[in-house]
Amino acid sequence: MQEGNPISWQRTLWTMAAVQAIMMMAFSSMGPFLALFIGQLGVKSEHAVEVWAGVVASANFLMSAIMSPIWGGVADKRGKKMMVMRTTLAIAIATCLMGFSHNVYELLVIRMLQGAFSGFSASANALVASVIPEERLGYALGWLSTFAMVGSLLGPLLGGVLVDTFHHNYRIVFFLTALFASTAFILTWLLVREPSGKTDANASRKRLSLIGQFKLLGEMKSIQVMFFVLFVAQFSVMSVQPVLPLYIRELAGKSAQLVGILGTLSGVCFAVTGLADLIFSPFLGKRSDRIGYKRVLSISLFGAALCYLPQALAPNIWVFMLGRFGLGIFVGGILPTANALVGRLTPREQRGRIYGFTSSSTFLGSFAGPLVGGAISAAFGIRTMLAAVIGLYLINLLWVRLRVQEWSDEQSAKGV
Repeated sequence: MQEGNPISWQRTLWTMAAVQAIMMMAFSSMGPFLALFIGQLGVKSEHAVEVWAGVVASANFLMSAIMSPIWGGVADKRGKKMMVMRTTLAIAIATCLMGFSHNVYELLVIRMLQGAFSGFSASANALVASVIPEERLGYALGWLSTFAMVGSLLGPLLGGVLVDTFHHNYRIVFFLTALFASTAFILTWLLVREPSGKTDANASRKRLSLIGQFKLLGEMKSIQVMFFVLFVAQFSVMSVQPVLPLYIRELAGKSAQLVGILGTLSGVCFAVTGLADLIFSPFLGKRSDRIGYKRVLSISLFGAALCYLPQALAPNIWVFMLGRFGLGIFVGGILPTANALVGRLTPREQRGRIYGFTSSSTFLGSFAGPLVGGAISAAFGIRTMLAAVIGLYLINLLWVRLRVQEWSDEQSAKGV
Protein backbone atom coordinates (compact mmCIF):
# COMPACT_ATOMS: atom_id res chain seq x y z
CA MET A 1 0.00 0.00 0.00
CA GLN A 2 2.75 2.44 0.92
CA GLU A 3 4.55 2.39 -2.41
CA GLY A 4 1.61 1.71 -4.72
CA ASN A 5 -0.67 4.45 -3.48
CA PRO A 6 1.42 7.52 -2.60
CA ILE A 7 -1.60 9.82 -2.54
CA SER A 8 -3.03 7.88 0.39
CA TRP A 9 -0.03 8.21 2.69
CA GLN A 10 0.56 11.82 1.68
CA ARG A 11 -3.05 12.73 2.43
CA THR A 12 -2.79 11.00 5.80
CA LEU A 13 0.49 12.78 6.58
CA TRP A 14 -0.74 16.28 5.78
CA THR A 15 -4.11 15.72 7.41
CA MET A 16 -2.45 14.53 10.60
CA ALA A 17 0.03 17.41 10.43
CA ALA A 18 -2.90 19.85 10.33
CA VAL A 19 -4.64 17.98 13.15
CA GLN A 20 -1.41 18.04 15.16
CA ALA A 21 -1.18 21.81 14.80
CA ILE A 22 -4.84 22.28 15.77
CA MET A 23 -4.56 20.07 18.85
CA MET A 24 -1.32 21.67 20.09
CA MET A 25 -2.92 25.07 19.52
CA ALA A 26 -5.89 23.98 21.63
CA PHE A 27 -3.58 22.68 24.38
CA SER A 28 -1.42 25.79 24.57
CA SER A 29 -4.07 28.48 24.01
CA MET A 30 -5.07 28.56 27.67
CA GLY A 31 -1.51 29.21 28.87
CA PRO A 32 -1.73 33.03 28.89
CA PHE A 33 -4.90 33.17 31.00
CA LEU A 34 -5.02 29.94 33.05
CA ALA A 35 -3.67 31.63 36.20
CA LEU A 36 -6.09 34.54 35.72
CA PHE A 37 -9.01 32.15 35.34
CA ILE A 38 -7.98 30.42 38.58
CA GLY A 39 -8.14 33.84 40.25
CA GLN A 40 -11.69 34.26 38.94
CA LEU A 41 -12.62 30.90 40.45
CA GLY A 42 -12.12 32.25 43.96
CA VAL A 43 -8.39 31.78 44.69
CA LYS A 44 -7.44 35.15 46.17
CA SER A 45 -3.82 34.93 47.28
CA GLU A 46 -1.30 35.62 44.50
CA HIS A 47 1.00 32.92 45.85
CA ALA A 48 -1.91 30.45 45.95
CA VAL A 49 -2.78 31.31 42.36
CA GLU A 50 0.81 30.57 41.26
CA VAL A 51 0.80 27.24 43.12
CA TRP A 52 -2.57 26.21 41.70
CA ALA A 53 -1.55 27.26 38.19
CA GLY A 54 1.49 24.98 38.38
CA VAL A 55 -0.52 22.09 39.78
CA VAL A 56 -3.32 22.41 37.23
CA ALA A 57 -0.90 22.70 34.31
CA SER A 58 1.30 19.78 35.41
CA ALA A 59 -1.56 17.43 36.29
CA ASN A 60 -2.51 17.14 32.64
CA PHE A 61 0.98 15.98 31.59
CA LEU A 62 1.30 13.60 34.51
CA MET A 63 -1.95 11.81 33.70
CA SER A 64 -0.99 11.68 30.02
CA ALA A 65 2.31 10.04 30.93
CA ILE A 66 0.53 7.41 33.00
CA MET A 67 -2.15 6.59 30.44
CA SER A 68 -0.23 6.81 27.15
CA PRO A 69 1.07 3.20 27.26
CA ILE A 70 -2.46 1.94 27.86
CA TRP A 71 -3.92 3.89 24.96
CA GLY A 72 -1.00 2.85 22.76
CA GLY A 73 -1.88 -0.80 23.34
CA VAL A 74 -5.54 -0.11 22.58
CA ALA A 75 -4.49 1.56 19.32
CA ASP A 76 -2.80 -1.64 18.17
CA LYS A 77 -5.92 -3.66 18.98
CA ARG A 78 -8.75 -1.34 17.91
CA GLY A 79 -7.16 0.82 15.25
CA LYS A 80 -4.98 3.90 15.31
CA LYS A 81 -7.45 6.17 13.52
CA MET A 82 -10.07 5.37 16.15
CA MET A 83 -7.61 6.36 18.89
CA VAL A 84 -6.88 9.69 17.21
CA MET A 85 -10.62 10.35 16.95
CA ARG A 86 -11.10 9.31 20.57
CA THR A 87 -8.45 11.65 21.89
CA THR A 88 -9.56 14.68 19.81
CA LEU A 89 -13.16 14.20 20.96
CA ALA A 90 -12.14 13.67 24.59
CA ILE A 91 -10.01 16.81 24.59
CA ALA A 92 -12.84 18.81 23.00
CA ILE A 93 -15.32 17.65 25.66
CA ALA A 94 -12.89 18.24 28.55
CA THR A 95 -11.98 21.72 27.32
CA CYS A 96 -15.66 22.62 27.03
CA LEU A 97 -16.28 21.38 30.58
CA MET A 98 -13.48 23.63 31.86
CA GLY A 99 -15.60 26.55 30.75
CA PHE A 100 -18.30 25.39 33.18
CA SER A 101 -15.93 25.05 36.18
CA HIS A 102 -17.25 26.61 39.40
CA ASN A 103 -14.08 26.27 41.47
CA VAL A 104 -10.43 25.33 41.12
CA TYR A 105 -11.03 21.77 42.32
CA GLU A 106 -13.42 21.08 39.47
CA LEU A 107 -10.91 22.61 37.05
CA LEU A 108 -8.15 20.33 38.38
CA VAL A 109 -10.27 17.19 38.06
CA ILE A 110 -11.27 18.08 34.49
CA ARG A 111 -7.64 18.74 33.55
CA MET A 112 -6.67 15.36 34.98
CA LEU A 113 -9.44 13.67 32.99
CA GLN A 114 -8.28 15.51 29.88
CA GLY A 115 -4.78 14.13 30.39
CA ALA A 116 -6.06 10.63 31.14
CA PHE A 117 -8.07 10.45 27.93
CA SER A 118 -5.60 12.21 25.67
CA GLY A 119 -2.50 10.40 24.38
CA PHE A 120 -2.85 12.28 21.10
CA SER A 121 0.83 12.40 20.12
CA ALA A 122 1.30 8.65 20.52
CA SER A 123 -1.82 7.91 18.47
CA ALA A 124 -0.86 10.38 15.74
CA ASN A 125 2.70 9.06 15.47
CA ALA A 126 1.49 5.47 15.36
CA LEU A 127 -1.14 6.24 12.72
CA VAL A 128 1.33 8.02 10.45
CA ALA A 129 3.96 5.31 10.98
CA SER A 130 1.42 2.68 9.89
CA VAL A 131 0.95 4.20 6.42
CA ILE A 132 4.23 5.98 5.62
CA PRO A 133 6.83 4.16 3.50
CA GLU A 134 9.60 3.00 5.81
CA GLU A 135 12.29 5.04 4.06
CA ARG A 136 10.22 8.26 4.53
CA LEU A 137 9.50 7.80 8.24
CA GLY A 138 11.99 10.40 9.47
CA TYR A 139 10.73 12.89 6.89
CA ALA A 140 7.11 12.35 7.94
CA LEU A 141 7.68 12.58 11.69
CA GLY A 142 9.80 15.65 11.11
CA TRP A 143 6.80 17.40 9.55
CA LEU A 144 4.54 16.24 12.39
CA SER A 145 6.98 17.73 14.89
CA THR A 146 7.13 20.97 12.94
CA PHE A 147 3.35 21.40 12.81
CA ALA A 148 3.15 20.60 16.53
CA MET A 149 5.65 23.37 17.24
CA VAL A 150 3.70 25.80 15.04
CA GLY A 151 0.51 24.98 16.94
CA SER A 152 2.27 25.41 20.29
CA LEU A 153 3.49 28.84 19.26
CA LEU A 154 0.21 30.06 17.75
CA GLY A 155 -1.87 28.75 20.66
CA PRO A 156 -0.78 31.29 23.31
CA LEU A 157 -1.07 34.11 20.77
CA LEU A 158 -4.57 32.98 19.80
CA GLY A 159 -5.60 32.58 23.42
CA GLY A 160 -4.37 36.06 24.30
CA VAL A 161 -6.15 37.66 21.34
CA LEU A 162 -9.42 35.88 22.15
CA VAL A 163 -9.23 36.92 25.79
CA ASP A 164 -8.82 40.57 24.81
CA THR A 165 -11.51 40.29 22.13
CA PHE A 166 -14.08 38.94 24.58
CA HIS A 167 -13.06 41.29 27.40
CA HIS A 168 -11.47 38.63 29.62
CA ASN A 169 -14.40 36.26 29.42
CA TYR A 170 -12.24 33.15 29.77
CA ARG A 171 -15.15 30.74 29.57
CA ILE A 172 -15.93 31.72 25.98
CA VAL A 173 -12.29 31.03 25.07
CA PHE A 174 -12.59 27.50 26.48
CA PHE A 175 -15.69 26.91 24.38
CA LEU A 176 -14.00 28.17 21.20
CA THR A 177 -10.94 26.03 21.91
CA ALA A 178 -13.21 23.01 22.24
CA LEU A 179 -14.59 23.89 18.80
CA PHE A 180 -11.07 23.78 17.35
CA ALA A 181 -10.51 20.31 18.79
CA SER A 182 -13.84 19.20 17.32
CA THR A 183 -12.61 20.37 13.92
CA ALA A 184 -9.60 18.06 14.32
CA PHE A 185 -11.97 15.19 15.05
CA ILE A 186 -13.96 15.87 11.87
CA LEU A 187 -10.82 16.16 9.70
CA THR A 188 -9.55 12.81 10.96
CA TRP A 189 -12.92 11.15 10.45
CA LEU A 190 -13.38 12.38 6.89
CA LEU A 191 -9.88 12.40 5.40
CA VAL A 192 -7.80 9.68 7.06
CA ARG A 193 -7.87 6.09 5.82
CA GLU A 194 -6.15 3.43 7.90
CA PRO A 195 -4.70 0.32 6.24
CA SER A 196 -6.33 -2.97 7.18
CA GLY A 197 -3.82 -5.59 6.18
CA LYS A 198 -4.53 -9.11 7.36
CA THR A 199 -1.15 -9.55 9.00
CA ASP A 200 -1.53 -6.44 11.09
CA ALA A 201 -5.14 -7.26 11.89
CA ASN A 202 -4.23 -10.73 13.13
CA ALA A 203 -1.35 -9.38 15.16
CA SER A 204 -3.54 -6.71 16.69
CA ARG A 205 -5.87 -9.34 18.10
CA LYS A 206 -3.14 -10.69 20.33
CA ARG A 207 -4.26 -9.15 23.55
CA LEU A 208 -1.54 -8.13 25.95
CA SER A 209 -2.09 -6.97 29.50
CA LEU A 210 -0.18 -3.91 30.68
CA ILE A 211 2.29 -6.27 32.38
CA GLY A 212 2.60 -8.15 29.09
CA GLN A 213 3.33 -4.90 27.32
CA PHE A 214 6.11 -4.12 29.79
CA LYS A 215 7.54 -7.59 29.20
CA LEU A 216 7.44 -7.01 25.47
CA LEU A 217 9.21 -3.71 25.98
CA GLY A 218 11.80 -5.47 28.16
CA GLU A 219 12.74 -7.62 25.20
CA MET A 220 13.35 -4.59 22.97
CA LYS A 221 16.61 -3.30 24.40
CA SER A 222 17.23 -0.88 21.56
CA ILE A 223 13.90 0.86 22.30
CA GLN A 224 14.51 1.19 26.03
CA VAL A 225 17.55 3.40 25.59
CA MET A 226 15.46 5.92 23.65
CA PHE A 227 13.32 6.78 26.68
CA PHE A 228 16.14 8.76 28.28
CA VAL A 229 16.78 10.61 25.02
CA LEU A 230 13.14 11.67 24.68
CA PHE A 231 12.71 12.57 28.35
CA VAL A 232 15.79 14.78 28.54
CA ALA A 233 15.02 16.50 25.24
CA GLN A 234 11.51 17.47 26.35
CA PHE A 235 12.62 18.25 29.91
CA SER A 236 15.26 20.66 28.62
CA VAL A 237 12.89 22.53 26.33
CA MET A 238 10.17 22.87 28.98
CA SER A 239 12.45 23.74 31.92
CA VAL A 240 13.03 27.30 30.72
CA GLN A 241 9.36 28.19 30.24
CA PRO A 242 8.46 29.29 33.82
CA VAL A 243 11.49 31.57 34.10
CA LEU A 244 11.89 32.91 30.58
CA PRO A 245 10.03 36.21 31.22
CA LEU A 246 12.05 36.75 34.41
CA TYR A 247 15.34 36.14 32.60
CA ILE A 248 14.34 38.50 29.80
CA ARG A 249 13.52 41.15 32.37
CA GLU A 250 16.96 40.65 33.90
CA LEU A 251 18.65 40.96 30.50
CA ALA A 252 16.61 44.05 29.64
CA GLY A 253 18.05 45.76 32.72
CA LYS A 254 17.04 49.35 33.15
CA SER A 255 16.37 50.06 29.49
CA ALA A 256 12.99 51.77 29.50
CA GLN A 257 12.51 50.91 25.84
CA LEU A 258 12.92 47.16 26.45
CA VAL A 259 11.11 47.06 29.79
CA GLY A 260 8.02 48.43 28.09
CA ILE A 261 7.80 45.48 25.71
CA LEU A 262 8.81 42.56 27.94
CA GLY A 263 5.72 40.57 26.98
CA THR A 264 6.44 40.97 23.30
CA LEU A 265 10.10 40.06 23.79
CA SER A 266 9.12 36.89 25.65
CA GLY A 267 6.81 35.92 22.80
CA VAL A 268 9.55 36.60 20.24
CA CYS A 269 12.03 34.44 22.17
CA PHE A 270 9.56 31.55 21.99
CA ALA A 271 8.73 32.32 18.37
CA VAL A 272 12.31 32.36 17.05
CA THR A 273 12.85 28.87 18.42
CA GLY A 274 9.71 27.68 16.67
CA LEU A 275 10.67 29.50 13.47
CA ALA A 276 14.02 27.72 13.36
CA ASP A 277 12.26 24.44 14.10
CA LEU A 278 9.79 25.10 11.29
CA ILE A 279 12.64 25.65 8.83
CA PHE A 280 15.05 22.92 9.84
CA SER A 281 13.02 20.10 11.43
CA PRO A 282 11.77 18.59 8.14
CA PHE A 283 15.29 18.92 6.67
CA LEU A 284 16.93 17.13 9.58
CA GLY A 285 14.24 14.45 9.61
CA LYS A 286 14.67 13.85 5.89
CA ARG A 287 18.45 13.68 6.24
CA SER A 288 18.14 11.13 9.04
CA ASP A 289 16.49 8.73 6.59
CA ARG A 290 19.59 8.99 4.39
CA ILE A 291 22.66 9.45 6.58
CA GLY A 292 21.48 7.63 9.68
CA TYR A 293 19.30 8.40 12.69
CA LYS A 294 22.05 8.05 15.26
CA ARG A 295 24.30 10.50 13.41
CA VAL A 296 21.59 13.17 13.07
CA LEU A 297 20.57 12.62 16.70
CA SER A 298 24.17 13.12 17.85
CA ILE A 299 24.61 16.27 15.78
CA SER A 300 21.33 17.68 17.07
CA LEU A 301 22.12 17.01 20.74
CA PHE A 302 25.59 18.51 20.49
CA GLY A 303 24.28 21.54 18.62
CA ALA A 304 21.51 22.09 21.18
CA ALA A 305 24.06 21.98 24.02
CA LEU A 306 26.22 24.58 22.27
CA CYS A 307 23.22 26.84 21.73
CA TYR A 308 22.41 26.87 25.45
CA LEU A 309 25.89 28.28 26.13
CA PRO A 310 25.18 31.77 24.72
CA GLN A 311 21.85 31.71 26.53
CA ALA A 312 23.48 31.01 29.89
CA LEU A 313 26.22 33.60 29.33
CA ALA A 314 24.11 36.16 27.45
CA PRO A 315 25.22 39.76 28.19
CA ASN A 316 22.07 41.11 26.59
CA ILE A 317 18.73 40.02 25.22
CA TRP A 318 19.90 39.88 21.60
CA VAL A 319 22.57 37.28 22.28
CA PHE A 320 19.99 35.28 24.21
CA MET A 321 17.57 35.49 21.29
CA LEU A 322 20.27 34.31 18.89
CA GLY A 323 20.88 31.31 21.14
CA ARG A 324 17.16 30.55 21.14
CA PHE A 325 17.10 30.56 17.34
CA GLY A 326 20.07 28.20 17.19
CA LEU A 327 18.37 25.94 19.70
CA GLY A 328 15.35 25.64 17.42
CA ILE A 329 17.58 24.47 14.57
CA PHE A 330 18.89 21.50 16.50
CA VAL A 331 15.95 20.70 18.79
CA GLY A 332 13.91 20.26 15.62
CA GLY A 333 16.10 17.27 14.80
CA ILE A 334 15.88 15.46 18.14
CA LEU A 335 12.29 14.35 18.73
CA PRO A 336 11.35 13.43 15.14
CA THR A 337 14.64 11.59 14.60
CA ALA A 338 14.29 9.72 17.88
CA ASN A 339 10.68 8.80 17.09
CA ALA A 340 11.62 7.74 13.57
CA LEU A 341 14.36 5.48 14.93
CA VAL A 342 11.88 3.98 17.39
CA GLY A 343 9.52 3.33 14.50
CA ARG A 344 12.18 1.63 12.38
CA LEU A 345 13.21 -0.59 15.29
CA THR A 346 9.61 -1.62 16.02
CA PRO A 347 7.39 -3.98 13.98
CA ARG A 348 4.41 -2.16 12.47
CA GLU A 349 1.83 -4.10 14.47
CA GLN A 350 3.47 -3.05 17.77
CA ARG A 351 4.07 0.61 17.06
CA GLY A 352 0.93 1.84 18.81
CA ARG A 353 1.89 0.45 22.20
CA ILE A 354 5.58 1.33 21.79
CA TYR A 355 4.78 4.92 20.84
CA GLY A 356 2.52 4.95 23.88
CA PHE A 357 5.52 4.22 26.09
CA THR A 358 7.81 6.70 24.35
CA SER A 359 5.08 9.34 24.52
CA SER A 360 5.05 8.84 28.29
CA SER A 361 8.72 9.84 28.32
CA THR A 362 8.00 13.13 26.60
CA PHE A 363 4.97 13.82 28.81
CA LEU A 364 7.09 13.20 31.91
CA GLY A 365 9.61 15.66 30.52
CA SER A 366 6.82 18.21 30.04
CA PHE A 367 5.65 17.53 33.60
CA ALA A 368 9.04 17.63 35.34
CA GLY A 369 10.76 20.31 33.26
CA PRO A 370 8.85 23.38 34.47
CA LEU A 371 8.77 22.16 38.08
CA VAL A 372 12.49 21.35 38.34
CA GLY A 373 13.57 24.27 36.17
CA GLY A 374 11.64 26.71 38.32
CA ALA A 375 13.01 25.19 41.54
CA ILE A 376 16.64 25.30 40.34
CA SER A 377 16.24 28.86 39.11
CA ALA A 378 14.74 29.94 42.45
CA ALA A 379 17.52 28.28 44.44
CA PHE A 380 20.60 28.93 42.30
CA GLY A 381 19.66 31.41 39.60
CA ILE A 382 18.45 31.16 36.03
CA ARG A 383 21.94 31.05 34.52
CA THR A 384 22.78 28.03 36.68
CA MET A 385 19.65 26.27 35.46
CA LEU A 386 20.63 26.93 31.84
CA ALA A 387 24.14 25.61 32.53
CA ALA A 388 22.60 22.47 34.04
CA VAL A 389 20.63 21.95 30.83
CA ILE A 390 23.90 22.04 28.87
CA GLY A 391 25.19 19.26 31.09
CA LEU A 392 22.04 17.23 30.51
CA TYR A 393 22.38 17.51 26.75
CA LEU A 394 26.01 16.39 26.88
CA ILE A 395 25.07 13.43 29.07
CA ASN A 396 22.32 12.65 26.58
CA LEU A 397 24.85 12.82 23.73
CA LEU A 398 27.18 10.43 25.53
CA TRP A 399 24.24 8.09 26.12
CA VAL A 400 23.39 8.13 22.42
CA ARG A 401 26.96 7.46 21.33
CA LEU A 402 27.40 4.55 23.76
CA ARG A 403 23.96 2.94 23.94
CA VAL A 404 21.80 3.82 20.94
CA GLN A 405 22.00 1.42 17.99
CA GLU A 406 21.66 2.53 14.39
CA TRP A 407 18.78 0.98 12.49
CA SER A 408 19.38 -1.93 10.14
CA ASP A 409 17.08 -4.22 8.16
CA GLU A 410 18.03 -7.15 10.39
CA GLN A 411 17.17 -5.26 13.60
CA SER A 412 13.88 -4.05 12.15
CA ALA A 413 12.87 -7.58 11.30
CA LYS A 414 13.67 -8.82 14.78
CA GLY A 415 12.26 -5.77 16.59
CA VAL A 416 15.13 -5.74 19.11
